[in-house]
Amino acid sequence: MYSAPVEEIAFTLNHVAGLSAALEEGRFGDLSGDLVAAILEEAGRFASSEIAPLGERGDREGAKLEDGEVTTPKGWPDLYRRWRDGGWNGLTAPEAFGGQNLPHMLNVAALEMWNSASMAFALAPTLTMGAIEALAAHGSDELKQVFLEKMVSGEWTGTMNLTEPHAGSDLGVLKTRAEPRDDGTYRVFGQKIFITWGEHDAADNIIHLVLARLADAPAGTRGISLFLVPKFLVNEDGSLGERNDVLCHSIEHKLGIHGSPTCTMIFGDGRFGEEWGAVGYLVGEENKGLACMFTMMNNARLAVGIQGVAIAEAATQKAIAFAKERTQGKAPNWSGNDKSGVQNGGQNGGQNGGMSPIIEHPDVAQMLLTMKALTQGARAICYACAHATDMSHHHEGEEAKHWAERAALLTPIAKSFSTDIGVDVASLGIQVHGGMGFIEETGAARYLRDARIAPIYEGTNGIQAIDLVTRKLPLSGGDQVKGVLAELKQVADEVASRNDPDFGETGDRLRAAIAALEAATAWLLLAQADGRTADALAGATPYQRLFGLVLTGVYLARGGLVAADNGEGSGRVSLCRFMAENLLAETSALKDRVIAGSASLSAARSLLD
Repeated sequence: MYSAPVEEIAFTLNHVAGLSAALEEGRFGDLSGDLVAAILEEAGRFASSEIAPLGERGDREGAKLEDGEVTTPKGWPDLYRRWRDGGWNGLTAPEAFGGQNLPHMLNVAALEMWNSASMAFALAPTLTMGAIEALAAHGSDELKQVFLEKMVSGEWTGTMNLTEPHAGSDLGVLKTRAEPRDDGTYRVFGQKIFITWGEHDAADNIIHLVLARLADAPAGTRGISLFLVPKFLVNEDGSLGERNDVLCHSIEHKLGIHGSPTCTMIFGDGRFGEEWGAVGYLVGEENKGLACMFTMMNNARLAVGIQGVAIAEAATQKAIAFAKERTQGKAPNWSGNDKSGVQNGGQNGGQNGGMSPIIEHPDVAQMLLTMKALTQGARAICYACAHATDMSHHHEGEEAKHWAERAALLTPIAKSFSTDIGVDVASLGIQVHGGMGFIEETGAARYLRDARIAPIYEGTNGIQAIDLVTRKLPLSGGDQVKGVLAELKQVADEVASRNDPDFGETGDRLRAAIAALEAATAWLLLAQADGRTADALAGATPYQRLFGLVLTGVYLARGGLVAADNGEGSGRVSLCRFMAENLLAETSALKDRVIAGSASLSAARSLLD
C-alpha cells in the first residue's frame, strides 16, 4: 500500500527547489516552515489512508455511463466530498473567493500525493484547479462572482474542452461554434472528445470551459474564443437552475485511469432546454480564447508532470516492498568476505532453502536504484518549476520576468521528462515483480497502465520538445538557458572541489554531462538562427531527455551536498553518486543524436512512404 513520502517531499521542496530560502526571505507573508510541515503531513495522511485504499477499487470498477448519467466507483463521491471539505481544492486559489493563496509549490506537492494514491481520482481536482486559474485571470467580474466561490470550495468541478474528433493538437481547425444572443450570452454547438471528468456524480455542478469559433471569426487559432458552459444554469440567488443543453454521449474504455470518466461531450443537440444550444458565457475577449486557455494548459502541463512523479513513486514503493520479500537464488556477497562468491542465503538464509531476497541481487538492486533516482530527480524538476512560478508572482520588474522565463523553460521538461520516467519506472516495477508483475492482482501493472496516458495528454511530449527548442531556448536571446547552465556548473564544481570519496566521480560525471548539454544547446540555437528548423526539430526529443537527465543529476547532487553538510548525507550522497556513475553516461549519446541525427533521419525517411 502506498505511503506518502512526506519527509522526502519536504526535503526536496525546502532544500533542492528553494522553498526554505523563500520562506526566510518572507516571500509568502507569514507562512512558516511549521505550517508547511503540517500541511504536508495532513495531505500525506489523507492520501495514504483515505484515497489509496479506494484506488484499486476505482481501477477495478471504473466509471459507468447509463442514460446520460455517469457513476464513479463505489465510495468515490463520498471520498471526493471528504477531500473537498478538507479545503484542499483551494490551496492556491484567491482568498477573495475562499481560497488560501498558498504557494504553487505546496499544491504541486499535494497533487503528487493525491496522484500516487489514485491518479484517476486526482484528475478531477486537477482540472478544476486549472479552470479556476483561467477564470480568475480572464473572466469578467460577474462570472467570477457567480462561479468562482463554488469552484474554489470544490462544490462545483471544472473541465477543459479542447479536442474534437478531427482536431487533436491542431486547434486551428476546430469546428465547435458559438452564436451570440441579444442578452449577452452565446449558444454553443459541437462535439468535444477526451473530456476528463466531463460528467460524474461527485459534485452538484460541472463548469465546462469550451473552445469554440464565432461565425465571423478569423481562420486558424486567431479565431478561437473561450466560453464557460455550466451543466446546470445558475439562478440569480446562486441556486442551481435548469439543465443546460450539454450531454455526455459516451465514455471511453481506456488502458488505464479507469475510475476517471473520459467523456465525449455534445453541446447543443436540443436534449435539454427550451431552445437548442448550450448556454455559454464568453471568457475574456472574442477570438482570444486560446490565450485564456493557455493559462489553464501551462499549469496543467506541470500537473501532468507531477502525475509522472506520483506514479513513479508508487511503483517504486511497491517494487521495493516486493523485492524485500521475494526470495530467489543465492545473491553474491557484496562485502567480498564470502570466498564462494554468493551470500549464504542473504537475510533469509536460514529459511526458503538458503535463497536470498531478490533485492540483494545486483541486477534487481540496480533497477530499484534507477527507479529511485529518476523519481527523485523528476520530483525536483517539477518542484523547481513550481518554485519559479511562485517567484514570478512574488517579484516585480526584471526579476519577475526572469522567474517567469525560468518557469517557461522548465515547464516542457517537467511535463515530458517526468511523464517519460513515470512510464519507465512503472515498467521497471513490473520487471522487478517478474511474472507476478504481469498479473493484475499484484497491482504493479496498474501503474504502467495509468502512467501511459501522461506523455500523451496536455500536449504530447513531442510537442513539448518542439516548444522547448523553438520557443523556450531562445528566451532573452538564449540568456535564460545559459543562466541555468551556469547554475548547474556551480553545483558540479562544488561537488568536485570537496574531494569527498563518498561522492566518487560525481563531480567529473556532472561536468561532462553539463558540457554535453551546453554543446547541444549551442548547436540548436545556431541551427535555428541559420534557418535549419528541420535539423533542430530532429534533435528536439533527445535534447529534452538530455536536459532532464542533467537536471536530475545536479538536483540529486544538490540534495546530497545539503544532507552532507547536515551530517545526514550518506543515503543522498550514495544516490546522487549512483545516478552520476550509472545513468549520466547516456547524456553523451543524446548529445550526438541532437547534433548528428538529422542527416540519418532524412536519409531513412523514405522507408516510411
